[in-house]
Amino acid sequence: MEQTLNIQDEIVNETRKLKIEFEEIVKEYSLDLWNYCKYVTGSPWDGEDLYQETMIKSFGLLPHRWSEITDKKTYLFRMATNTWLDQCRKLKREIGALEENMEPVQEFTDSLHLEEMLISLESALTPKQTAAFLLLDIFKFSAEEVAGIVRSTPGGVYASVQRARRRIASIDDTSVERKRENMNSNSIIEAYLAAFNSGDLNGILQLFSDQAQNEAFFGFQEYSKEEMLKGSLKFGLPGHKAITKTLWGRPVIVVVAEGKEGPEIHDIQMQDVENGKIVSHKSYFFRKEFILAAAKELNMRAQLVKPPVDWS
Repeated sequence: MEQTLNIQDEIVNETRKLKIEFEEIVKEYSLDLWNYCKYVTGSPWDGEDLYQETMIKSFGLLPHRWSEITDKKTYLFRMATNTWLDQCRKLKREIGALEENMEPVQEFTDSLHLEEMLISLESALTPKQTAAFLLLDIFKFSAEEVAGIVRSTPGGVYASVQRARRRIASIDDTSVERKRENMNSNSIIEAYLAAFNSGDLNGILQLFSDQAQNEAFFGFQEYSKEEMLKGSLKFGLPGHKAITKTLWGRPVIVVVAEGKEGPEIHDIQMQDVENGKIVSHKSYFFRKEFILAAAKELNMRAQLVKPPVDWS
């Protein structure tokens, strides 16, 4: 039999259809999952990376299941937790254990703004303690469900969460601050902005290396300038305005479209530059939870309808 050297279009198209079906099935939990990833890692950026990896693994590992998934939410959160704890192990971080030593009951009433407090958890607790607290107190899993997710016992979960509540109650309000970084000026990025805003496609292409990777998360991947011309740039530039912003401490490019009620976030982009060329271009165009959270952070509106996307 002749060996097949290529991954055929039929396989790619069928996989794409199945992925869309999977995302439709689990979309009711996507916002909770994104928030959990943000809180457990202590960063919207790290949380976004964890969310993406969780969704990829959750879909990719389906062929290895030998029984029906009856609880979709638990499946997703278990995948996120295991992925994150594995990342912590690779970084040689102490994961911690959930010991069953019971302590006096501590009713949790935070003195901090909830969002700020939850983001600060990752630095105050061990990774496993952080996960247990979030799953039980914030996302309302039962102790038995949490025990299954974090690989412990219900008694260990209860005791650990009590200790976490005591630790959180001791956090000083003034110690929780959002860190901001100044955006560094980069001539290549400035040239990109100028070309983008003037609709100069050739000018933009000259800034990319021939082997540049162009990725729109959960949308498409292109691995050369040639693929970009045949794909995402086939019909030119979108005709919107690009501006620079600092988002959660990182410099980004925000593509702004003019909506009925004023400017709206169309896309958020980041580039890596090496040796005077853009070698990586990342777009969050298809990332609903990320775009909506960014819009709130930047005090802007998000564009909800932008073909092929409709978030209305």
